Amino acid sequence: MSAEKRFHSLDSFRGLFAVAVVLYHLRVSGSFTEWAFFRHSEVFVAFFFVLSGFVLTHAYGNKAQLNFRKFFISRTFRLLPLHLFMLGVFILLECGRYIAYHKGMAFNNPPFSEKFAPGEILPNALLLQSWTHLTNPLSFNYPSWSISIEYYTYMLFALILSVAGGLRQWLWAVIVLVTLTLIYTGNTFFTVESIRGLAYFFTGCLTYLLYLKFAQPGQARFWLMTLLEVTAVAAALLFVVNDFATKALVASPLFAVIILIFAFDSGALSRVLAGQFFSFLGTLSYSIYLTHAAILFCVVSVFMVAKKLLGIDLAPMIDGTRYLDTGNALFNNLVALLVVAVVVLVSMFTYRYVEMTGQAFGRTLANKSADKRPVLES
Repeated sequence: MSAEKRFHSLDSFRGLFAVAVVLYHLRVSGSFTEWAFFRHSEVFVAFFFVLSGFVLTHAYGNKAQLNFRKFFISRTFRLLPLHLFMLGVFILLECGRYIAYHKGMAFNNPPFSEKFAPGEILPNALLLQSWTHLTNPLSFNYPSWSISIEYYTYMLFALILSVAGGLRQWLWAVIVLVTLTLIYTGNTFFTVESIRGLAYFFTGCLTYLLYLKFAQPGQARFWLMTLLEVTAVAAALLFVVNDFATKALVASPLFAVIILIFAFDSGALSRVLAGQFFSFLGTLSYSIYLTHAAILFCVVSVFMVAKKLLGIDLAPMIDGTRYLDTGNALFNNLVALLVVAVVVLVSMFTYRYVEMTGQAFGRTLANKSADKRPVLES
């Protein structure tokens, strides 16, 4: 299987689910953000982990020898530039809150306290915030908790490829078995974020191995694949909107099956997902995921300022959660749509000028490091 192959529908799912996570964090009273599907969309972060394991195994799992240095540079400059950029944005926002605070304008907790404490900056910069009980995984840019887990899981993945040889799949299976067992038994030694991330990522690795064992379905199986895709989406919908004790455990095999089905891009839903709009969202998915918290912070702040100026409670606290509420259902839905549109527009900018610039620099650095390696004379 060529490492250049693209999984078009899976890329599109990444974009759609990133938008779903945005709507999970956005609370607009009486709008579509309150639908049960979006109220439970945090579970899609598990999908991102499984998909990452699947895609990285496709890209690197069949290489005879992994260049760890090149892998490290590539993955670092894939994730870190935008993460550090957004961390800088949040620090600037806290500086703004600090100025406003000393002018008599309070926004919830005091600036540079609790999850925005200065002591959380270094762990965030090093992507360590989700790995220890001494740090707050939701500090500063809270969606980056999963990037913290993903980054070092990438390095563990590369280490296993480098040293485990033909035993790699067995080691992946052991990691999945152990971490799922820890989830089931209510582990308290490791952080919940780390064991879930490891379980889901390496489930994705095993899913790719299973994918290779299936023959590519031909045109004659189009309707069969369509039926499987529709069934998979229906199962996902039921899974997402319902709460039950073992949901974290079920996420792993369920998302693995969904990824396996859609990896073939052979059904009617896959053809729809391969469309330009969905592909566009897939391209922006990382930026959508990492930029939206800062944008929501700014939107909520604007509503809180408007509340003080107009004397109308446009940002009420309901059961400990900050909502946006214009007092009109239609306007509330328009506000929600507008916020999503702003997130996408900002993500177009960060993708072009932060993500792509960082990746280009990483490629240059990787190639330079390769050129500097000594050449052995025969």
